[in-house]
Amino acid sequence: MLEHTKKHPIDSVQICLTGPAANREKAIRVMKRLGFRDTSDSVPWRDALPELDQGSEAVHALRGARYRAELTQARLAELSGIPQRHISEMENAKRSIGKKNAAKLAEILHLDRRLLLG
Repeated sequence: MLEHTKKHPIDSVQICLTGPAANREKAIRVMKRLGFRDTSDSVPWRDALPELDQGSEAVHALRGARYRAELTQARLAELSGIPQRHISEMENAKRSIGKKNAAKLAEILHLDRRLLLG
C-alpha cells in the first residue's frame, strides 16, 4: 500500500483585497508593516525567461529546486547517488535527466517528477 505524501506546512498566504482605489496605497503600507509585500508587479517565472526552449523548463526546475532546498550539487549527488558531474550537465542542458534520475531527484527535492521530464 502506498504511503501518503508528507505535506510541508505553508508559511505564507496570498491575499486579494477589494475596496476603494483611493485607499490602495494606504492598505499596502499597513500590510507591509505586518510583514506582507506587494507583488502586484511580479510576473510568472515562465514569462520572465522568454528564451525557454523545449526541455529547458526541466533544467530551471531542477536548479531552482536545488537552490530552494539549499543543496550544493555535491550534496545532491551524495543523496541521490547520481555523480555530481552528471547533475552539473543536467543543469546546463548537456545531459537529459531521464526517468530514473527524475524519480530520484524529485523525491529528494520534493517535486513532481514530471517537472523534471520536460
